[in-house]
Amino acid sequence: MRLGIFAKTFPGKTPDAVLAQVAASGYAAAQYNMACSGLASMPDAIAPDIARAVADASRAHGVAIAAVSGTYNMAHPDPAVRAKGLARLEVLAGAAHAMGTSLITLCTGTRDPDDQWRLHKDNVTAEAWADMRAAMVQAIAIAERHDIRLGIEPELSNVVSSATKARQLLDELQSERLVVVLDAANLFETEPLDAQRRIIAQAVDAVGDRIVMAHAKDRAADGSFVAAGTGVLDYPHYIACLRAVGFDGDLVPHSIEADEAPGVARFLSGLIA
Repeated sequence: MRLGIFAKTFPGKTPDAVLAQVAASGYAAAQYNMACSGLASMPDAIAPDIARAVADASRAHGVAIAAVSGTYNMAHPDPAVRAKGLARLEVLAGAAHAMGTSLITLCTGTRDPDDQWRLHKDNVTAEAWADMRAAMVQAIAIAERHDIRLGIEPELSNVVSSATKARQLLDELQSERLVVVLDAANLFETEPLDAQRRIIAQAVDAVGDRIVMAHAKDRAADGSFVAAGTGVLDYPHYIACLRAVGFDGDLVPHSIEADEAPGVARFLSGLIA
Protein backbone atom coordinates (compact mmCIF):
# COMPACT_ATOMS: atom_id res chain seq x y z
CA MET A 1 0.00 0.00 0.00
CA ARG A 2 1.07 3.57 -0.64
CA LEU A 3 0.36 6.29 1.89
CA GLY A 4 -1.44 9.39 0.62
CA ILE A 5 -3.48 12.22 2.10
CA PHE A 6 -6.14 14.75 1.12
CA ALA A 7 -4.18 17.66 -0.32
CA LYS A 8 -6.80 20.03 1.11
CA THR A 9 -5.55 19.10 4.59
CA PHE A 10 -2.87 21.74 4.08
CA PRO A 11 -3.21 25.50 3.54
CA GLY A 12 -2.21 27.04 0.24
CA LYS A 13 -3.59 28.11 -3.13
CA THR A 14 -0.90 26.64 -5.40
CA PRO A 15 -0.07 22.98 -5.98
CA ASP A 16 3.60 23.68 -5.32
CA ALA A 17 2.92 25.07 -1.85
CA VAL A 18 0.42 22.35 -0.95
CA LEU A 19 2.31 19.33 -2.28
CA ALA A 20 5.50 20.50 -0.58
CA GLN A 21 3.63 20.18 2.73
CA VAL A 22 2.28 16.77 1.73
CA ALA A 23 5.82 15.49 1.16
CA ALA A 24 7.22 17.13 4.30
CA SER A 25 4.52 15.43 6.40
CA GLY A 26 5.53 11.96 5.23
CA TYR A 27 3.14 11.16 2.38
CA ALA A 28 3.94 9.76 -1.06
CA ALA A 29 0.63 10.61 -2.73
CA ALA A 30 -2.28 13.03 -2.53
CA GLN A 31 -5.93 13.09 -3.38
CA TYR A 32 -5.96 16.51 -5.01
CA ASN A 33 -8.66 19.15 -4.79
CA MET A 34 -8.88 22.08 -7.19
CA ALA A 35 -9.22 24.38 -4.17
CA CYS A 36 -5.48 23.79 -3.76
CA SER A 37 -5.06 25.57 -7.11
CA GLY A 38 -7.11 28.55 -5.98
CA LEU A 39 -10.25 27.41 -7.80
CA ALA A 40 -13.60 26.04 -6.70
CA SER A 41 -13.44 22.34 -5.90
CA MET A 42 -15.66 21.77 -8.94
CA PRO A 43 -14.74 24.66 -11.25
CA ASP A 44 -16.51 25.70 -14.43
CA ALA A 45 -13.17 25.76 -16.29
CA ILE A 46 -9.59 24.58 -15.78
CA ALA A 47 -6.97 26.30 -17.92
CA PRO A 48 -4.27 24.02 -19.37
CA ASP A 49 -1.52 25.77 -17.41
CA ILE A 50 -3.44 25.20 -14.16
CA ALA A 51 -3.60 21.46 -14.84
CA ARG A 52 0.08 21.30 -15.87
CA ALA A 53 1.10 23.08 -12.67
CA VAL A 54 -0.35 20.19 -10.63
CA ALA A 55 1.70 17.64 -12.57
CA ASP A 56 4.82 19.81 -12.34
CA ALA A 57 4.47 20.12 -8.55
CA SER A 58 3.80 16.40 -8.30
CA ARG A 59 7.12 15.65 -10.00
CA ALA A 60 9.03 18.32 -8.12
CA HIS A 61 8.00 17.03 -4.69
CA GLY A 62 7.75 13.31 -5.44
CA VAL A 63 4.07 13.22 -4.56
CA ALA A 64 1.85 11.17 -6.87
CA ILE A 65 -1.63 12.45 -7.68
CA ALA A 66 -3.67 9.43 -6.62
CA ALA A 67 -7.00 11.02 -7.50
CA VAL A 68 -8.79 14.34 -7.79
CA SER A 69 -11.96 15.09 -5.84
CA GLY A 70 -15.02 15.48 -8.05
CA THR A 71 -17.76 15.32 -5.44
CA TYR A 72 -21.12 16.91 -6.12
CA ASN A 73 -24.63 15.91 -5.12
CA MET A 74 -25.60 13.24 -7.66
CA ALA A 75 -28.98 12.73 -5.97
CA HIS A 76 -29.92 16.37 -5.45
CA PRO A 77 -33.71 16.83 -5.71
CA ASP A 78 -33.28 19.59 -8.32
CA PRO A 79 -32.39 18.23 -11.79
CA ALA A 80 -30.73 21.54 -12.69
CA VAL A 81 -28.30 21.19 -9.80
CA ARG A 82 -27.44 17.66 -10.89
CA ALA A 83 -26.91 18.84 -14.46
CA LYS A 84 -24.56 21.62 -13.36
CA GLY A 85 -22.55 19.14 -11.31
CA LEU A 86 -22.29 16.81 -14.28
CA ALA A 87 -21.03 19.63 -16.51
CA ARG A 88 -18.34 20.44 -13.96
CA LEU A 89 -17.41 16.77 -13.74
CA GLU A 90 -16.71 16.84 -17.48
CA VAL A 91 -14.41 19.83 -16.98
CA LEU A 92 -12.52 17.97 -14.26
CA ALA A 93 -12.35 14.78 -16.31
CA GLY A 94 -10.92 16.70 -19.24
CA ALA A 95 -8.05 17.94 -17.07
CA ALA A 96 -7.37 14.80 -15.03
CA HIS A 97 -4.67 13.23 -17.21
CA ALA A 98 -2.82 16.54 -17.53
CA MET A 99 -2.72 16.70 -13.72
CA GLY A 100 -1.31 13.19 -13.55
CA THR A 101 -4.27 11.08 -12.50
CA SER A 102 -6.97 8.88 -14.02
CA LEU A 103 -9.22 8.63 -10.95
CA ILE A 104 -11.96 11.04 -9.88
CA THR A 105 -13.77 10.49 -6.60
CA LEU A 106 -17.54 11.02 -6.46
CA CYS A 107 -20.35 11.51 -3.96
CA THR A 108 -23.48 9.47 -4.69
CA GLY A 109 -25.46 12.20 -2.98
CA THR A 110 -28.43 12.82 -0.75
CA ARG A 111 -31.90 14.30 -1.06
CA ASP A 112 -30.83 17.05 1.33
CA PRO A 113 -30.81 20.18 -0.88
CA ASP A 114 -28.20 22.06 1.14
CA ASP A 115 -25.53 19.57 2.23
CA GLN A 116 -24.36 16.63 0.11
CA TRP A 117 -23.06 14.85 3.21
CA ARG A 118 -26.24 15.10 5.28
CA LEU A 119 -28.71 12.25 5.72
CA HIS A 120 -32.24 12.69 4.37
CA LYS A 121 -35.24 10.45 4.92
CA ASP A 122 -35.88 10.21 1.17
CA ASN A 123 -32.46 8.74 0.40
CA VAL A 124 -33.94 5.25 0.61
CA THR A 125 -36.66 5.89 -1.97
CA ALA A 126 -36.74 4.37 -5.44
CA GLU A 127 -36.85 7.89 -6.89
CA ALA A 128 -33.59 8.89 -5.19
CA TRP A 129 -31.88 5.73 -6.44
CA ALA A 130 -33.18 6.29 -9.96
CA ASP A 131 -31.95 9.90 -10.08
CA MET A 132 -28.53 8.95 -8.72
CA ARG A 133 -28.29 5.99 -11.09
CA ALA A 134 -29.18 8.13 -14.11
CA ALA A 135 -26.54 10.68 -13.11
CA MET A 136 -24.01 7.86 -12.73
CA VAL A 137 -24.79 6.55 -16.22
CA GLN A 138 -24.01 10.02 -17.59
CA ALA A 139 -20.86 10.22 -15.48
CA ILE A 140 -19.69 6.88 -16.85
CA ALA A 141 -20.13 8.24 -20.37
CA ILE A 142 -17.86 11.14 -19.39
CA ALA A 143 -15.34 8.66 -17.98
CA GLU A 144 -15.37 6.76 -21.24
CA ARG A 145 -14.75 9.93 -23.26
CA HIS A 146 -11.79 10.94 -21.11
CA ASP A 147 -10.40 7.48 -20.24
CA ILE A 148 -10.72 7.84 -16.48
CA ARG A 149 -12.27 5.90 -13.60
CA LEU A 150 -14.87 7.08 -11.11
CA GLY A 151 -14.59 6.13 -7.45
CA ILE A 152 -17.81 5.87 -5.45
CA GLU A 153 -17.67 5.79 -1.66
CA PRO A 154 -20.30 4.17 0.56
CA GLU A 155 -21.44 6.81 3.10
CA LEU A 156 -24.12 6.39 5.74
CA SER A 157 -25.66 9.75 4.80
CA ASN A 158 -25.73 9.12 1.04
CA VAL A 159 -27.94 7.11 -1.30
CA VAL A 160 -25.18 4.51 -1.59
CA SER A 161 -25.08 4.13 2.17
CA SER A 162 -23.36 0.77 2.45
CA ALA A 163 -21.03 -1.58 0.64
CA THR A 164 -24.07 -3.72 -0.21
CA LYS A 165 -25.63 -0.81 -2.09
CA ALA A 166 -22.30 -0.05 -3.76
CA ARG A 167 -22.24 -3.65 -4.95
CA GLN A 168 -25.81 -3.27 -6.23
CA LEU A 169 -24.83 -0.20 -8.26
CA LEU A 170 -21.74 -1.91 -9.66
CA ASP A 171 -23.79 -4.93 -10.68
CA GLU A 172 -26.55 -2.81 -12.25
CA LEU A 173 -24.24 -0.62 -14.32
CA GLN A 174 -21.62 -3.23 -15.28
CA SER A 175 -18.93 -0.66 -16.08
CA GLU A 176 -15.21 -1.10 -15.47
CA ARG A 177 -15.07 2.70 -15.20
CA LEU A 178 -16.89 2.52 -11.86
CA VAL A 179 -14.73 1.56 -8.88
CA VAL A 180 -14.87 1.89 -5.09
CA VAL A 181 -13.22 4.11 -2.52
CA LEU A 182 -13.72 2.47 0.88
CA ASP A 183 -13.61 4.23 4.23
CA ALA A 184 -14.24 1.94 7.20
CA ALA A 185 -15.27 4.88 9.39
CA ASN A 186 -18.13 5.63 6.99
CA LEU A 187 -19.68 2.21 7.55
CA PHE A 188 -20.79 2.71 11.17
CA GLU A 189 -21.24 5.42 13.79
CA THR A 190 -21.20 3.72 17.19
CA GLU A 191 -20.85 -0.07 17.31
CA PRO A 192 -19.26 -2.55 19.73
CA LEU A 193 -15.86 -3.78 18.60
CA ASP A 194 -17.10 -7.18 17.39
CA ALA A 195 -19.91 -5.54 15.38
CA GLN A 196 -17.63 -2.98 13.71
CA ARG A 197 -15.15 -5.72 12.78
CA ARG A 198 -17.98 -7.73 11.21
CA ILE A 199 -19.30 -4.70 9.31
CA ILE A 200 -15.84 -3.88 7.92
CA ALA A 201 -15.09 -7.47 6.95
CA GLN A 202 -18.44 -7.84 5.17
CA ALA A 203 -17.97 -4.55 3.34
CA VAL A 204 -14.51 -5.45 2.08
CA ASP A 205 -15.77 -8.85 0.97
CA ALA A 206 -18.72 -7.24 -0.86
CA VAL A 207 -16.68 -4.83 -3.00
CA GLY A 208 -13.11 -6.05 -2.57
CA ASP A 209 -12.63 -6.75 -6.26
CA ARG A 210 -13.32 -3.08 -7.09
CA ILE A 211 -11.55 -1.17 -4.29
CA VAL A 212 -8.92 1.15 -5.79
CA MET A 213 -8.43 3.49 -2.83
CA ALA A 214 -8.98 3.25 0.92
CA HIS A 215 -9.69 6.29 3.07
CA ALA A 216 -8.52 6.51 6.64
CA LYS A 217 -10.25 8.41 9.39
CA ASP A 218 -11.57 7.27 12.77
CA ARG A 219 -14.61 7.39 15.03
CA ALA A 220 -14.63 8.62 18.59
CA ALA A 221 -16.74 6.72 21.13
CA ASP A 222 -19.57 9.23 20.57
CA GLY A 223 -19.55 8.60 16.80
CA SER A 224 -17.82 11.82 15.78
CA PHE A 225 -14.95 11.74 13.29
CA VAL A 226 -11.39 11.97 14.57
CA ALA A 227 -7.90 11.39 13.16
CA ALA A 228 -6.93 7.84 12.19
CA GLY A 229 -5.49 5.98 15.15
CA THR A 230 -7.06 8.20 17.81
CA GLY A 231 -10.50 6.59 17.98
CA VAL A 232 -12.24 3.24 18.35
CA LEU A 233 -11.77 1.84 14.83
CA ASP A 234 -9.70 -1.37 14.78
CA TYR A 235 -7.09 -0.32 12.22
CA PRO A 236 -5.07 -3.56 12.21
CA HIS A 237 -8.31 -5.38 11.37
CA TYR A 238 -9.20 -2.88 8.63
CA ILE A 239 -5.76 -3.17 7.02
CA ALA A 240 -5.83 -6.97 7.32
CA CYS A 241 -9.22 -7.12 5.58
CA LEU A 242 -7.91 -4.97 2.72
CA ARG A 243 -4.81 -7.12 2.37
CA ALA A 244 -6.92 -10.29 2.36
CA VAL A 245 -8.64 -9.20 -0.87
CA GLY A 246 -5.36 -8.18 -2.49
CA PHE A 247 -5.72 -4.43 -2.09
CA ASP A 248 -2.41 -2.69 -2.81
CA GLY A 249 -3.57 0.84 -3.62
CA ASP A 250 -3.45 4.19 -1.86
CA LEU A 251 -4.39 4.55 1.80
CA VAL A 252 -5.52 8.16 2.17
CA PRO A 253 -6.32 9.78 5.54
CA HIS A 254 -8.51 12.85 5.83
CA SER A 255 -10.66 14.74 8.35
CA ILE A 256 -7.48 15.82 10.14
CA GLU A 257 -5.71 19.10 10.77
CA ALA A 258 -2.40 19.88 9.10
CA ASP A 259 -0.50 19.58 12.38
CA GLU A 260 -1.93 16.08 12.91
CA ALA A 261 -0.73 14.84 9.52
CA PRO A 262 2.83 13.74 10.48
CA GLY A 263 1.56 11.71 13.43
CA VAL A 264 -1.10 10.02 11.31
CA ALA A 265 1.56 9.23 8.71
CA ARG A 266 3.72 7.55 11.36
CA PHE A 267 0.76 5.55 12.68
CA LEU A 268 -0.39 4.30 9.28
CA SER A 269 3.13 3.69 7.99
CA GLY A 270 3.74 1.41 10.94
CA LEU A 271 0.67 -0.63 10.05
CA ILE A 272 1.40 -1.02 6.35
CA ALA A 273 5.19 -1.42 6.54
